[in-house]
Amino acid sequence: MWREENPHRLRIMAVSAALTCSIFILMWGQEEVGPPPRPQIDWITTFEPGRTDEEIMASNIANQEKQDALRAERAEREAKVREVYEAIGRASGMDVEAAKAEGEAERAAQAAAEEAARQRALEEIEAGNSVARQSDR
Repeated sequence: MWREENPHRLRIMAVSAALTCSIFILMWGQEEVGPPPRPQIDWITTFEPGRTDEEIMASNIANQEKQDALRAERAEREAKVREVYEAIGRASGMDVEAAKAEGEAERAAQAAAEEAARQRALEEIEAGNSVARQSDR
């Protein structure tokens, strides 16, 4: 294309150079100085900020009672489901008592593991509190 003589060759080159230079000149003026502004943090609180320790403890106790009621309700529903499965198992001729004993053993093992983990966590918390008390002296 550029080897043969083209009467518009110099005009095309001049327009291309002018456009390229104008783009770079426009970009040259776009200068970002400094880091971007820090984001604004909006804290969402679900509890009143000035609560007393007694209010916090009362709230925790009420929440624990609610959790205990929910756990009892869930255990009751699971017991009803197990009764339905036992009836289905008896109707189909399965050994329901062996399956029931196995399930109870699994639930007991899981409860024991959860209790052991809870006890370890309490011991770690108490050990951390005693270390904190000693360092305060």
